[in-house]
Amino acid sequence: MALNDPNWGRRNNEGPPDLDELWRKFTQKLNKFLGGRSTGGPSEPAGPSLFSRLPGGAWLIVAIAVAVWLASGFYIVDASQRGVVLRFGKYLETTQPGLQWHIPFPVESAEIVNVSQVRTVEVGYRANVKSKVLKESLMLTDDENIIDLQFAVQFLVKSPEDFLFNNRNPDDAVMQAGETAIREVVGKNRMDFVLYEGREQVAASVQKLLQAILDRYQTGIEVSKVTMQNAQPPEQVQAAFDDAVKASQDRERLKNEGQAYANDVIPRARGMASRLIQEAEGYRQRVISSAEGDASRFHQVLVEYQKAPAVTRDRMYLDSMQQIFSNVTKVLVDQKGGNNLLMLPLDKLLQMSGGGVSATDSAPKPPTVPEATPPTDTTNRSREAFRGRERESRQ
Repeated sequence: MALNDPNWGRRNNEGPPDLDELWRKFTQKLNKFLGGRSTGGPSEPAGPSLFSRLPGGAWLIVAIAVAVWLASGFYIVDASQRGVVLRFGKYLETTQPGLQWHIPFPVESAEIVNVSQVRTVEVGYRANVKSKVLKESLMLTDDENIIDLQFAVQFLVKSPEDFLFNNRNPDDAVMQAGETAIREVVGKNRMDFVLYEGREQVAASVQKLLQAILDRYQTGIEVSKVTMQNAQPPEQVQAAFDDAVKASQDRERLKNEGQAYANDVIPRARGMASRLIQEAEGYRQRVISSAEGDASRFHQVLVEYQKAPAVTRDRMYLDSMQQIFSNVTKVLVDQKGGNNLLMLPLDKLLQMSGGGVSATDSAPKPPTVPEATPPTDTTNRSREAFRGRERESRQ
């Protein structure tokens, strides 16, 4: 029995499928796909089978080869990847994660692009900050100073088709665009701002400008972060720059110390000035009130004096003498009409006269002003003088 017998192996409706039929259907689909005319349809008789013209078992080898060729069109796309299908080198579609199939080579091909991988490009150095590339790192600032700056750009793929077809070398494109962006930003700022207080703002501005450049070129790249690795003056002027930085720090320190001293002295001076103004205002009010009180008292005394001049004059004399003698340490004794033996409480009298305590001054005084006590030698001298006068009068 010949192997190309179509009824071979089909006893009792069992056996392998008809390969000629499978091949005929495949060629029909292929011709239809390529725009050709289908053969062997239901309305027209099928032409001579391809396998019928093959000698011996060569058709089996061809069938295996066709099966392997068809199986080569299967490919797997991971969750972090996207598949880009090309038909004769032209973009056809972008496939999602999972098991996918395309017409095998040379009709179609598939490119796998990792869209979640973070890629890094280094500008101004390679692998280590110490391995500098001076032609990339030396930049000119707005105040005409040269700085040595290294930074890194991290980016993702946001459009696989643009990433594949609009970039010959994505890393070089990002490096050149990043160098352009950083030179533009640094050239618009002063040296101190780039090196110290404005590093984060410079990085943010570079990221924004770099993303705009890449979008304008349709690279399909999304910049995730721009990191300033190192920023310093060139090594040739590093020592002089350090001295300038130290001088600037000393200036700031002295300014801060002066400001702190001013903040300490000025409020105190203002408080003292306010206190003096208030004391002067109080003194003015006190003097005015005292003068007004004295004027009112003198007016009242004048009215009473006009009514009874003698009584008022005697009263004023006694008040004045009382005020005068309350502040002296002497004791006056009138011996006319009296005996020679006098019993006077000199200690009490001297204490009252020396302390200046009277009936009108019995009000308590502030504790900060203690009462003055008469010195002991003055009291002794007063007693000795009084005893001498007594001896003279007895003789």
